[in-house]
Amino acid sequence: MKRFDLIALTRVTIASLCVWAIAACAGAAVGSTGAIGFVSYDTIMYRLTEHVLPASLIGAALASAGVIFQAILRNPLADPYLLGASGGAMLATYIWRLNVVASATWIATVSPHAMAMLGALAAVAIVLLAAGWRGRIEPVTAILVGVIVSSICGAVFMLLNSIYRDLPGTGGLMSMLAGDVQTTASRQQIQLSIITVSAGWLILFFLTPSLNVIRLSDGEAQSLGVRVQRTRWTGLIVASLVTAGAVAISGPIGFVGLICPHVARFFYGNDNRRLLPFATALGAGLLVLADAIARLLLANDRVGTLIPVGVITALVGGPFMLVILMRMKR
Repeated sequence: MKRFDLIALTRVTIASLCVWAIAACAGAAVGSTGAIGFVSYDTIMYRLTEHVLPASLIGAALASAGVIFQAILRNPLADPYLLGASGGAMLATYIWRLNVVASATWIATVSPHAMAMLGALAAVAIVLLAAGWRGRIEPVTAILVGVIVSSICGAVFMLLNSIYRDLPGTGGLMSMLAGDVQTTASRQQIQLSIITVSAGWLILFFLTPSLNVIRLSDGEAQSLGVRVQRTRWTGLIVASLVTAGAVAISGPIGFVGLICPHVARFFYGNDNRRLLPFATALGAGLLVLADAIARLLLANDRVGTLIPVGVITALVGGPFMLVILMRMKR
């Protein structure tokens, strides 16, 4: 089993950095007032730290998790949003912010990232338990159960929000449901997300050769020295944690983990060793551009409001998902 080709890895790394750099420059050139251009050094640094870098982190995390979910479940429709990981992390983070809950239990001593991780793992565990039979996961059933779990998490969130109203620092109802880059997270929370996503991404990257092999039958993969079940469970758990690291500061942004792996697959095929870095860069760039579009719409007289980036990615991802379904039907 060939693990990594240094030349190929260098090429895909350069291509990924170029894709992200182009999107980052475009995002840094857009201001909240609709002004386009590089005004001053301080302005550019503000846009980078407050908009481009958080959007890049969140998009990269969701796209990389989408690559892993699709590879393990062998389903092109799998992504963190549809499998319930995003919804579980969002609900757990919101519960952590409820004063009536945090003041009465041990939750007060837990960080929102830890709660998001617990929520994501719990949601994915429910999906896998419902979709698995004797240790084997049925991909179609996993998607259906994931949609149900996401719907339940959204309903519970709406119920709690109706009782306690919008909490200060949550970004409002729409931002919590659709997800947004304009996060109210502190710098410490963002730094913790960076650590979580970076560490998880490295683990996923070193799993990619094994993920290439498990596309074969279980018997063939085992004969090549791959522990199939351990690889699958490790990938699912780590991808869920990476998702939680992003959702803890952004909310459940959908379709990024669905779109980017497919676009990357158009350039690099099914080789996860190259697919993961390029899809990660695409995810970072996509969310940076979505955030820039949201700021342009804010400055537009006919709109005049800041649209959560999750709404923009859904408008792009919904038709994209329909195209995938039509191709699968053919």
